[in-house]
Amino acid sequence: MSEFPFGFSVPDPDGDGKGGGKPGGGGQENPFDQLGQMLSQLGQMMSQAGSSTGPVNYDLAKQIAVQKLAGQIGFTAPAEATTAVTDAVHLAEMWLDPVTTLPVGATTTKAWTARDWVEHTLPTWQRLCDPVARRMAGAWVEALPAEAKQQAGPLLAMVGQMGGMAFGSQLGNALAQLGSEVLTVSDIGLPLGPNATAALLPANIEEFTKGLERPASEVLVFIAAREAAHQRLFAHVPWLRQRLLGAVEEFAGGIKVDISALEQLATQVDPANPESIEQAMRSGMLEPKTTPEQQAALARLETLLALVEGWVDLVVGEAVTDRLPGAEALRETLRRRRASGGPAEQTFATLVGLELRPRRLRAATNLWRLVTDKHGIDVRDGLWAHPDLMPTAEDLDEPLDFSDRLSATGPADDPIAQLERTDEPKDD
Repeated sequence: MSEFPFGFSVPDPDGDGKGGGKPGGGGQENPFDQLGQMLSQLGQMMSQAGSSTGPVNYDLAKQIAVQKLAGQIGFTAPAEATTAVTDAVHLAEMWLDPVTTLPVGATTTKAWTARDWVEHTLPTWQRLCDPVARRMAGAWVEALPAEAKQQAGPLLAMVGQMGGMAFGSQLGNALAQLGSEVLTVSDIGLPLGPNATAALLPANIEEFTKGLERPASEVLVFIAAREAAHQRLFAHVPWLRQRLLGAVEEFAGGIKVDISALEQLATQVDPANPESIEQAMRSGMLEPKTTPEQQAALARLETLLALVEGWVDLVVGEAVTDRLPGAEALRETLRRRRASGGPAEQTFATLVGLELRPRRLRAATNLWRLVTDKHGIDVRDGLWAHPDLMPTAEDLDEPLDFSDRLSATGPADDPIAQLERTDEPKDD
């Protein structure tokens, strides 16, 4: 996250206390006086930003996102779009039934506009973005000497509000970008929307279809099958939602900000010129450094995302390949779209500091296919019963070894029994 709402340097604790900060590199004025000038200029904007409290102004984020999306095609969903989506999901569910033991997960089907997507996913974005914003917004305050904190007084609260606006503005722009591109509520692999709700964005799917040379109805059913498969996992794998979102939260919570970068940033900012502040924030100077703990959380997240997307890719392929002539081409298009990461994934990276891409998607699909061929769909889907049964990153490298272990651990139709036997103490 690069938009960091501060335009002044941290006072030097070894200095004489006379203008230790040098915002914009200009003169020896008291940095808090200059900060006051900047806050005064932003006062009107702050008064119109809503009553949102906390590290991110979500009222402002929603307002910006909706305004940016208002002029786009598909801002309102016609009734026929809802009917088409409902029919496509219903057909996809029937095709999925024979190829997975997980039952239908969605009890509600929706045709969303981009605005609907923003409104219904915002609660989850709040959960994901709060740890990032709270950590980064508090980093510079932690570095201030106690005397400086006392001198700042009420200004700290005002700066906190300004920081909430800065993050809210960034989030709003990012949500508008994502909302104009995502095809379904599960498109980026996370359970962003309400429970048991399959939601497709017909206007975005129509735009996506233009370059595929496939009938629109075929593409719609294929996308519906992917959404329905995701919802089966999210609804019937109780631990999955928390593991996915928890991994993102863990990554975000480990952010560490280089305080020295704040001092360097101060020399490039003119508090009287908000445009210079925005340019400095976008410079990447305050890009947080990834810690070993974050790397571990990222590895777990990428593996789990790959396993989710690989399972969805496999079961959807088994469900639709013999029914949709262009299914294989569509599968390849979606694989590349997810694995390479487009503007949507890049936008997500600016929100929580990581790229949400299942880099091992093909390896995961191959592993699930191998398990299916050797052990059947009951064993394959039974592995989702407990997180300790799931393949690891190492298993994606050696899928044959993983499959052989499944054969060696006992009754192939009872993964939980296998786990219990693994946990039993060994006799000496």
